[in-house]
Amino acid sequence: MNFMPLKPRLEVISIDDFEKIHRATMKLLTGTGIVFRHEAVLSLFKDHGAIVEGNLVRMPEKLVEDSIKLAPQKFRWQARNNERSVVMGESPLVQPAAGPVYVHGLDGGRRPGTLQDYTNLQKIYQAQDVFDLVGMIPCEPSDVSQDRKHLYLMLEILKHTDKPANGFMTTGDQAQAQLDMMEIAMGGNNALDQHHCIAVSIGATSPLTYTWDPLETLLQYVRRNQMVHLLCAPLAGVSAPIGLMDTVVLQNAELLAGIVLAQIIQPGAPVVYGPSATAADLRSGDFFCGTPEGMLINIANIQLATQFYNIPARAMTGITDAKLVDYQAGFETMQNLMMGMLAGAHLLNEAVGIIDNILTVSYEKTIIDGELISRVRRIMQGIDGPDGDMNIDMIKAVGHGGNYLLHDVTFERCRDRWRAPYSYCGSYSDWEKQGARDIVQRANKTCKEILAAAPETLVDPALEEELKAYIDSELK
Repeated sequence: MNFMPLKPRLEVISIDDFEKIHRATMKLLTGTGIVFRHEAVLSLFKDHGAIVEGNLVRMPEKLVEDSIKLAPQKFRWQARNNERSVVMGESPLVQPAAGPVYVHGLDGGRRPGTLQDYTNLQKIYQAQDVFDLVGMIPCEPSDVSQDRKHLYLMLEILKHTDKPANGFMTTGDQAQAQLDMMEIAMGGNNALDQHHCIAVSIGATSPLTYTWDPLETLLQYVRRNQMVHLLCAPLAGVSAPIGLMDTVVLQNAELLAGIVLAQIIQPGAPVVYGPSATAADLRSGDFFCGTPEGMLINIANIQLATQFYNIPARAMTGITDAKLVDYQAGFETMQNLMMGMLAGAHLLNEAVGIIDNILTVSYEKTIIDGELISRVRRIMQGIDGPDGDMNIDMIKAVGHGGNYLLHDVTFERCRDRWRAPYSYCGSYSDWEKQGARDIVQRANKTCKEILAAAPETLVDPALEEELKAYIDSELK
């Protein structure tokens, strides 16, 4: 018998639904159209046969379908340390938090984020093997002005990490600076022409609109051969229809519109399809991210991307409405993580540290979420390899009432079992002897140990000076 790793099995729509959703989406793209608030983008669409009326673009069906075929099913994401490079479109990759304004933890409670917090989080992402990617904006540094933020954040990413990097959506000039700094760090010599080294998330504004800043950032990244993660975050009942399947169609139209744009700029441009819908609380109109309905919508879109369009897909997986790292944070995070991974998402976005409706990032939850991801990854492996064997000879040899603990096979494989890195699984008395700390306290200790052990920089002095010189030139 051949045992195989567990395959993604969580599906909310059938194969028959794919064509229906696609046809409904095409009616929106060819008839209703998408608003693009950027003159250069409007010119590009017009040059490729789209009907452009003011800011409204109606796309020919053939243009949409040809663009979908051009988008690669997988691509290499190059790291500064080549051994850390990954392939997008295979096993799920863990992406950092993005968007929080506040930080929580390390004994300070909830407070505005700082540049030091940003640096600390990059060091944690670098130190923990469970985190595949670095960068983004896991906390907004309140002590850095907006006109300088993009430069200082990129410097911290490059100084303290060598894993595949994410940038962040900004204005056009600031996007260009991010790309320039990455190219310097990769050794110059048009390195970005040769490799996909940095990704950026580009968001539509639901319903059916793209504004100037994300479009300008997209243009800069695609023209420099870098990766774009298209996303939209429709709020079902507010900025999208209340019906879940209606929101699936709206979200699909917004995402495909961005993918078409990337492909007309550069055919074969690496893109990721990023459904990020949530369901509004219709009593208040508030954004909630811990309810099941949002992930149900997004799973339908993930199925479309991975099974129908053959494009890598992203899911928001570590999100919760909880205000502290508590039981609610745990079950909402595990709900979203399990649903996203079992649906087959290739990129786990907002995967670690998120609390408070994505307004706050927690140091301690960043560590704890690493264990949740490790648990689900082990589940996804299923029963395979030695675990798939049926060793009848060993069972016969031990016989009735025997003991397997001292058997040779047990000795050979005793270190292979998954172990909880932060949960405490021993006896109550031993837990008391070790200080009776809960998992948040243990995660706090781990954070402090990581930060104390982190090197001052991972780049050589010459490269750091070159990067600082570039920043100085940009600030003049």
